[in-house]
Amino acid sequence: MRILVTGNLGYAGPVVMRHLHARWPDAVLLGFDAGWFAPGGAGLPCTQHRGDVRDIDASLLAGVDAVVHLAAVSNDPLGDRFAAATGEINGTATLRLASLAAACGVRRFVFASSCSVYGAGGTAARRECDAARPLTEYARSKLAAEAGLLRLATPEMAVTCLRFATACGASEHLRLDLVLNDFVAGALATGRIVLRSDGTPWRPLIDVQDMARAIGWAIARDVAAGGAALVVNAGQDAANYRVADLARAVAAALPGTQVALNPAAAPDSRSYRVDFALFRSLAPADQPQVALEASIAGLAGALRACPSPPAAVRLHALADLQAAGRLGCDLRWLEGHALAA
Repeated sequence: MRILVTGNLGYAGPVVMRHLHARWPDAVLLGFDAGWFAPGGAGLPCTQHRGDVRDIDASLLAGVDAVVHLAAVSNDPLGDRFAAATGEINGTATLRLASLAAACGVRRFVFASSCSVYGAGGTAARRECDAARPLTEYARSKLAAEAGLLRLATPEMAVTCLRFATACGASEHLRLDLVLNDFVAGALATGRIVLRSDGTPWRPLIDVQDMARAIGWAIARDVAAGGAALVVNAGQDAANYRVADLARAVAAALPGTQVALNPAAAPDSRSYRVDFALFRSLAPADQPQVALEASIAGLAGALRACPSPPAAVRLHALADLQAAGRLGCDLRWLEGHALAA
């Protein structure tokens, strides 16, 4: 088997690569990444390629059996600041890649989508058939890409759009601009967790290890069960949390941490509970296994080992590259400034 993973040097990418290698030790793994947040892929079980996903060449897809598409402008603040690039990378480039994959005979295309497409979801758990209400450029770009990918799905190339819950947990390319990761970092650095909302919004969580497990399932899944064009929420019902409860869980795990709620904060309309029954029925052997307490412990261990991980806040990392004259406002490397592979 030959598997191409785009965005493999991001937050989830290294965990995904190691999981795929463990699941299919004889598979040939290819990584493709722009290198915004990591200087190289040393130590990963893959052949690393560097480039902009908007320009990926069909030659890289020759003989590939499955594409795992993680590459994206990856959160709401980035989407707000780099709206045009977000649409190009998360939307247009995704569909171009899928079209090339289909033409090259790729059999499986796995897309990392997001439960953030539900936006203002209310208190009822949202199912895949429910109306999506994306509130940000990031969420809109993911939803648009899903729609285009489903049109490209055929019996020859099955498409799986995994609407992931909010990512969390330890990775060698750690991000701290995610709710649980941010809380753990704040607790360790200052002994305090300061909420930017009143704490009532809902968020589902999934550890990056469980994201990797879901991706492995999507590559190997029985197409007869889910169909050639599948959108599925990836996570578990028990991992729907209110933001304040996540803060309290971190405080309980890291004694001495104070939680500062902000009842006067402006309402956060991004609130959604998610129903994961379809994923549970389709992937019974690949359900999430990492408990919230284990994610917190893993994050705490990683941060104690590296209190200031590089590029931990993605918006700051890209802004610094821009300020240094290395990256353009379109998120393309300026000539001579791309990180070395």
